Amino acid sequence: MVLFISLVMLLILTILGVSAVQTTILDVRMARNDHDSLLAFQSAESALRDAEDFLDGVTSIVDFTNTGNNGLWTVADLGDPARWDVANVWTGANSVVAATVVAGVAEQPRFIIEHAASVIRADNAYLIEDPYASSATDRIEIFRVTARGVGGSANSRVLLQSAYGRILD
Repeated sequence: MVLFISLVMLLILTILGVSAVQTTILDVRMARNDHDSLLAFQSAESALRDAEDFLDGVTSIVDFTNTGNNGLWTVADLGDPARWDVANVWTGANSVVAATVVAGVAEQPRFIIEHAASVIRADNAYLIEDPYASSATDRIEIFRVTARGVGGSANSRVLLQSAYGRILD
């Protein structure tokens, strides 16, 4: 009888041990996925900052095309897929590799910039299109920046977007 009871107790302890190991393995997987997701997010954020720094040096919108000249795009026409969803947009010269190197990621972050619109400033409306002025300081160029970050594994990806407006010199 003691042998039977000890075998039943041993079976119960084995079931509890296996259950604890499975729970621990699940927790480790969730922590790894959370880490990959945060790493991808931070990677995309660094690419977003690099793209905005890049835009500070842009002096003209002529480089923005429908074919994505070195990651510089015009906004997609209505009904067309978004630029960040186009096949192979995140490879080659269709996008720009961010200048900030991120350690521990499967792929370095990349970004694309789309010229969205030219907006006329209303606060200076009486000077707009002044034929005697030699600058276009009454126009604010609006850009959409899309950054893609990859985490520790290639399956963990994050896309971030920001709108950026500035007066071109």
